[in-house]
Amino acid sequence: MIKKTLSSLIKNDKNRRLLALIKDNWFRLFLAMVCMLVIAVATSATAFLVKPALDDIFFNKDSNMLMLIPLAVIIIYLLRGLGMFYQTYLMNYVGESVIMRLRNSLYDRIQDLPISFFHKEKTGVLMSRITNDVGVIKGMVSTAVTGALKDVFTIVGLTIVIFYRDWKMAMFAFIILPIAFIPVVQFGRRVRKVSTGCQEAMADMSSFLHETLSGNKIVKAFGMESYEKKRFHEKGLNIFKLEMKSVIANSLSSPIMEFLGGLGIAFIIWYGGSKVISGTSTPGTFFSFMAAVLMLYDPVRKLSGLNNAIQQGLAASDRVFDIIDRKSEIAEDANPVKIQSMPHCVTFDNVFFKYDEEMVLKNINLDVKAGEILALVGMSGGGKTSLVNLIPRFYDVTKGAILFDGIDIRKASILSLRKQIAIVTQEPILFNDTVRNNIAYGNQNASQEDIENAAKAAYAYDFIQGFPDKYDTIIGELGARLSGGEKQRICIARALLKDAPVLILDEATSSLDTESEMLVQKALENLMKGRTTFVIAHRLSTIDYAHRIVVIVNGRIVEEGKQEELIARRGEFYKLYQMQFSNSNE
Repeated sequence: MIKKTLSSLIKNDKNRRLLALIKDNWFRLFLAMVCMLVIAVATSATAFLVKPALDDIFFNKDSNMLMLIPLAVIIIYLLRGLGMFYQTYLMNYVGESVIMRLRNSLYDRIQDLPISFFHKEKTGVLMSRITNDVGVIKGMVSTAVTGALKDVFTIVGLTIVIFYRDWKMAMFAFIILPIAFIPVVQFGRRVRKVSTGCQEAMADMSSFLHETLSGNKIVKAFGMESYEKKRFHEKGLNIFKLEMKSVIANSLSSPIMEFLGGLGIAFIIWYGGSKVISGTSTPGTFFSFMAAVLMLYDPVRKLSGLNNAIQQGLAASDRVFDIIDRKSEIAEDANPVKIQSMPHCVTFDNVFFKYDEEMVLKNINLDVKAGEILALVGMSGGGKTSLVNLIPRFYDVTKGAILFDGIDIRKASILSLRKQIAIVTQEPILFNDTVRNNIAYGNQNASQEDIENAAKAAYAYDFIQGFPDKYDTIIGELGARLSGGEKQRICIARALLKDAPVLILDEATSSLDTESEMLVQKALENLMKGRTTFVIAHRLSTIDYAHRIVVIVNGRIVEEGKQEELIARRGEFYKLYQMQFSNSNE
């Protein structure tokens, strides 16, 4: 069983990397193994002392041994206790260190993966990988592997005692052991399979909880509490069934080993007892042998449970390394060009973009001058957001190129490229932190004066001053303690403080009421000054200031020009204009 488990660890590339993380703590591992040897020797010595204790003290009445053996027992148990403490501490240190590094690597990789990855994966599933799956690996590294090594050393020590006392009886005892390991290996495979199912079910529940708790307002508004409770109970029942399968697989291996061990012990009692009765062996030899065998079967039995824990950990490591090994579609150039912070001209050169199998942008040719405000309009689903998402390389073009001052952005350093760009989206994204830290998110070295100036330019200064803790006020998850307009103005202040030369506004005012929209519009005018700006606008009344308007229909540019020119042409823009203003006049 141990050989097969170690073999599966070594052959699998993911497991080899996990072992490499463990080996980085080689000195602590070495000390822990020394402690395990001390525990094994102490355990074996306990069984070894049974013979002199019985024969010399109880049968031969040796007073010297009466003093020496209790002293030896005290020393043995002191060493065993110290060995157990330091072995537990050192192996848990190694385990926690490995888990910390593994968790950091997993989170780092998730952060480095492109936007497309997050569209395909559920947030709750990713959270489960970082918390639940890594926690299972921790149990394998710090507990199961430790226990397995300690039990192997103990088995070796006790085996030496058994063969030293009576090699013939020992041979029979070791006939039983290989038979006992057969069900352990079989149940271990079953446990690994079931464990994968349990981890996937837990990830599904985490995703469900994230969705229903963050969307609790909609659940209540539509009266769907009973429906969500039913869904949660069904997921809980599924986890319960999988866990019980794991319990059955875990529980069956120990009773089988207990029964087979009992057969061996029964034979030893009969065979050893007959030798004592016939006078070919002493009671001390028999009881010393018996004590060693009883002690031996305990670590052998524990190996069954430890093997199951190791299999669960290996299943979890497969899921963790599946994310860590995920390749990013957005690759950094081998010799990236660093884009300098300055006003930029942005060019789309015959750009095509395909998302999955659907071509969402076709033959896009645009030359946006430094400082120009370009408005992108069109019906929903036309490709406007897809177009601006290509600028910071959230996605890469399928064909063609996007250029910053003549430099293909795929040749540029991703970090330097994104430093040139500030984004304000329709849905304000804020963090459960202070107002100050949210505004300074893109410029953490900003002074308090810079933060306040950005807040004033974003028309956020006055309402921030009304908070009890002002800039130290915690705004809640996703800015839950702020109104829609307040959240958007904090986002604008954040973009102002970043002071990026290229600005993307993705329907930044579409979800606001009229009063909030007026304030946010003023803040946006301050933000756009001197910046190359891409504005996605739903309401055409908000883009009077645009230097040029581009109309996108079904992924193609069908019109471009100033607002008056486009209205005069009576084309696609005119249709949108008529639809909106005729509705507003009704």
